[in-house]
Amino acid sequence: MEILNMDMAGLIQSCLIVCPLVFLAGFIDSIAGGGGLIATPAYMIAGLPMHSVLGTNKAMSMFGTSVAAWKYIKSGNINWRAAIVAALGSFAGSALGSQLALRINGDTLKTLFVFILPVVAIFVIFGKNKSDNDSADRMLTGMKLNLVAFLVGVITGAYDGLIGPGAGTFMIIGFNMLVGLDYIKSGGCAKVVNVASNVSAFISFVTAGQVIWALAIPAALFSMAGNLLGSTYAIKHGSALVKKVMIFVLIGIFIKLAIDVL
Repeated sequence: MEILNMDMAGLIQSCLIVCPLVFLAGFIDSIAGGGGLIATPAYMIAGLPMHSVLGTNKAMSMFGTSVAAWKYIKSGNINWRAAIVAALGSFAGSALGSQLALRINGDTLKTLFVFILPVVAIFVIFGKNKSDNDSADRMLTGMKLNLVAFLVGVITGAYDGLIGPGAGTFMIIGFNMLVGLDYIKSGGCAKVVNVASNVSAFISFVTAGQVIWALAIPAALFSMAGNLLGSTYAIKHGSALVKKVMIFVLIGIFIKLAIDVL
């Protein structure tokens, strides 16, 4: 069992690296999505073992995702049948993905991240933004809805448990293109499903002793603050500038991670 034992100096140093980046991740995620592409590598840059990176990040992300899901619930923009069925699939898929992650060597997992994250980043940043009417008259019903929603949950949940960043985007695409929900309801369902996958993965990592609470708690506070300010910014300015900033930050992060691996 790989458990990181931090002294106070190491904890302070890690907080100084992680907290500003997860604040930025929360800010960006609330406006343009893709914040996980910054939050997860933040822990890697701080020098945490990969399994602790995943576990601590899951503990943090549960808070922000739950708040976002609650906002969608209050707005009524959720198809509950699709969301619940997919959440069940996501819980199971994330359990499998996180257990697989725990069994992969930490160095191998870090190398996997360095190659996968840039691909996901390109997809998230430059992917086409769909309108609310993209899926009009295409919504599935009956058993077909149950089957497709469950598969969307299982596949995206497994990815979320194993890798994580970009999972919310993939969930939205699955609900929009495969289930046939409009983009707003796809986002609402994705948040509910993402909560399920986060909780499932969190259980796996906390059971394995891979959550560093002394770092996860302040990181969660900074993430929520970033989400709050980002939402305010989005109302006034939109997302165009934020995506440019995100590209700049990601380039620096990926260069640092690539150097570490090589």
